[in-house]
Amino acid sequence: MSKDTTGTLYVVGTPIGNLDDLSPRARQVLNAVGLIAAEDTRRTRGLLSSIGVKKRLIAYHGHNEAQQTPVLIAKLLSSESIALVSDAGAPLISDPGLVVVRAAREAAIPVVSIPGPSALTAALSVSGLSTERFVFEGFLPRRPGPRRSRLALLSRESRTLVFYESVHRLPDTLEALQEHLGPDRLAVIARELTKVHESVYEGTLAELGKRMSGDILMKGEFVVMVAGNEITHPAEDSEVTRVYELLAKEIPAKKALALTVSITGASRNRVYSLTRGG
Repeated sequence: MSKDTTGTLYVVGTPIGNLDDLSPRARQVLNAVGLIAAEDTRRTRGLLSSIGVKKRLIAYHGHNEAQQTPVLIAKLLSSESIALVSDAGAPLISDPGLVVVRAAREAAIPVVSIPGPSALTAALSVSGLSTERFVFEGFLPRRPGPRRSRLALLSRESRTLVFYESVHRLPDTLEALQEHLGPDRLAVIARELTKVHESVYEGTLAELGKRMSGDILMKGEFVVMVAGNEITHPAEDSEVTRVYELLAKEIPAKKALALTVSITGASRNRVYSLTRGG
């Protein structure tokens, strides 16, 4: 690379659990760049060790973005290419990186995406909730006031809602979701995706709240997905109810619910709400 060209900033997706999910292209880039900017250098060093790569690492996280961004831009302008990685998954998705990406683009430095695993898409793909349209909210505000305000705005949202949550905050978050979205709203919780103890839990917000002290293992990181608020017409509701009631006379409630969804085209959340699960 000649001195009158810049380096490239590679935004590299890394495994969210299973190391085999690291793509061949990501391996190639991590091995080729001169420097890796990592949210957690210890964690990234472990990943690099697993693939036999030794590279210089620089810490780049939420607490030092402002200080480290000029350092990275200077290196990129001096023709050094850099890989940006987060703890796990896709950088910038509820993780640091936006500041340096914006700065690189403003400086006409090439920014290249190296796609990889993401807890967001991994969880949605197995949730059974609508994926045609969804809203990613990341982590809800920690303080009760701002959290209430945010959930009040989301209560009428018709798209699937997706949140990230830590184990310590999950019970309070589920309680807040019940309060503002309704206890009967269908939801899915995914934990430890792609890892040995991967688990996916489904039910109403009220049901999942009760399971917090039961079979939901309170360990690891969580993705919480909630069905959107649906606006329906009374006539349509009555038809959905009629179909369900006819089926429920002949077959178990769970099968009747599933068949009603198939026959009427209504969502599972809507049928469940209208019939309370039979």
